[in-house]
Amino acid sequence: MKMRQVIAIGGGGFGRTQESNLIEQFILDQTSKKNPKICFIPTATGDLDPYIVNYYSVFSKLNCEATHISFFKRTIDLEEYVLKQDAIFVGGGNTKSMLAVWRDWGLDLILKKAYDRGVVMSGVSAGAICWFESGLTDSWASELKMMECMNFIPGNCAPHYDEEPERRPATKKFLQDQSITSMFGIEGGAALHFIDEQPNSTIRFKKNKNAYQVTLELNKVNENPYNCLLYTSPSPRD
Repeated sequence: MKMRQVIAIGGGGFGRTQESNLIEQFILDQTSKKNPKICFIPTATGDLDPYIVNYYSVFSKLNCEATHISFFKRTIDLEEYVLKQDAIFVGGGNTKSMLAVWRDWGLDLILKKAYDRGVVMSGVSAGAICWFESGLTDSWASELKMMECMNFIPGNCAPHYDEEPERRPATKKFLQDQSITSMFGIEGGAALHFIDEQPNSTIRFKKNKNAYQVTLELNKVNENPYNCLLYTSPSPRD
């Protein structure tokens, strides 16, 4: 049986900068394929064209077959297409709107089937929290909220944990009111790699970045970092 993997990125990658391809290469490497098929799903930005261009600009430099799925033009047979992939990358944006579109099309169930078959699931921001039981999202303009996600991974996720100043206070608030009992806090420049629903290691593709298990004890926030892998050597293209 193939292991199930999720790579949840706290921030960074091709959507923000193209100065390195480290996390992108790490995702491809987890497929154990020489020329893996990877599919980008940019629904959370409404399939924003520049975001798609950035995706192809980066992944065209790597050994892979890169494609994407659009929901705002004519949409392909999703199940047939997704199950042929080796990896999925979900972009950032509005998590609530993204999941609403996916559920209407049944993509959430298709992704779960692919995940159970060993397709590597990955993504940043909205594309990170979507895999969890719930996530801390800025889908609402007024405030950060916890929202129910797809529950591939038990627990709760907060991306941009160090990049946006309101993330830590919001996490503390939800811990204090007992909405949650713990949080996976993932900083920009880091990703938390899960294998069979368990956190395996933090993938650090920028210096001094971490992912944490965040809990509350006696009204004090505890941030326990996961073991880190500093990923610095992407495989060269032939």
